[in-house]
Formats: sequence, C-alpha cells, structure tokens
Amino acid sequence: MGARVVRAAFRLAMAALILMLGVRTYEETAVALARANGSLRTAEATITELTSHTASGTVGRGQDGGSGDRFVHTEYTIELRVGDEPKTVDGVPDDAAHGLREGERVVAGLWHGRVVEVDGRDVWPGWHPGGWDIPLFVLYPLIMGYLIAVAVAVAAAFPTRRGGRARPERQDRSGARVFGFFVGVAAIFALIVCGALGYRPAFWPLVPVGAGTAAALARLGAVVRQTRPR
Repeated sequence: MGARVVRAAFRLAMAALILMLGVRTYEETAVALARANGSLRTAEATITELTSHTASGTVGRGQDGGSGDRFVHTEYTIELRVGDEPKTVDGVPDDAAHGLREGERVVAGLWHGRVVEVDGRDVWPGWHPGGWDIPLFVLYPLIMGYLIAVAVAVAAAFPTRRGGRARPERQDRSGARVFGFFVGVAAIFALIVCGALGYRPAFWPLVPVGAGTAAALARLGAVVRQTRPR
C-alpha cells in the first residue's frame, strides 16, 4: 500500500513538473516567434516608475583564497501604465533599460497582455535563474529521463498489441532508456556550449527530450527487428 502511494505521489509530481515545463516552453517559444515575425500588439504607454536592483560579487576565486574578479550586475523593474492598466516588468537588463526615464511616453509591445518590448527593446526576462525556472532547471534531467522512460514503455507495448510479437525483454527496455538518457545529457551539454557562444533557443527543453527519446526508440526498434521471427 505504501509503495503505491509513493508511486502515485511521484507520478503526480512528475505530471505537475511536465505541465510547468510545457507551459514555460510554450510561453518562451511563442514570445520569441511573435517578436521575430512582428505580431506583437503595440500600445502607447507611460513609464510610471523605474527601479534599479544592483548585485555585486566576486568570481574566479582560487583555492588559495586569493581575490577574484569583481562583478556588478544591475537589473531594473519597469512599471508602466498602458491605457488605464498598470503593468510591471521585472528583471530587465541594464542595456535594455538604458536611456528610459520615468514619465516618458513609450510604445509597448504586448503578448497576451504581457509587456515584451518597450520602444523596440526586449524587456521580456525569458528563461532566467529565478522563480519557477529554478526547479525546472535543476530537475530537468529527471523530467527528461521520466519522459524517455514513458515513451519507451509505450513503444515496447506497441509491437505486442499490433503484431503479436513478444514484448522486448526488461533489459532491452532498460538499455534503450539508459541510451536515450545519455544522448539527452549530451544534448544538454551541447546547449550549454551554445549558450556560452550566445545562442540560447527559447525552445531548448524540446531538444534534449527529443534527441533522447528518438535515440531510445531507435535502439528499441533495432532490438525488436532483431528478435522478429523470420
């Protein structure tokens, strides 16, 4: 009984995480597409308040305790009035907020009522290490592995229902899942390298999951073909 409760709780938690990740991926991808094709709704707005938030620290500190490079990072919170409706944008980088002033009239680019651009400047925070994005970043490998396992389980049952063939052995299914997971991890590292080079696709969660699932199903399919009676 206890094991069933634990499994049910785990599946419920994974369903919630998958839903959150799906919603965030849709938001970021849709905003990026809207900005690219110019389909954002525009409206006249007034900046009512502009607040800066500055964080400082040290990076590059060695094991000997020597001083590293000091950094100062500034972000802004922009409050606007669009018509009679107040709107707030958090986490705006310094370069996007540079030159904006309180009381200034601007043109806001809106996506489903959310401010994405101010006078053509990108003020949408996107994927960032804050809020609900933090658990999604940290737990992404677990989410990816779970989705790959579900895909393998469904695919493993498919030949049995359709062709009357024997279901792949447990070790074959496990091998496909592990292979797919490591392919997905490799895709994660590839995305990290791309991010360091300045390319950060808004749809990034689809890449490791897609690559890992495709690899796992390809391996499982190869096993099924090898065991097919001649």
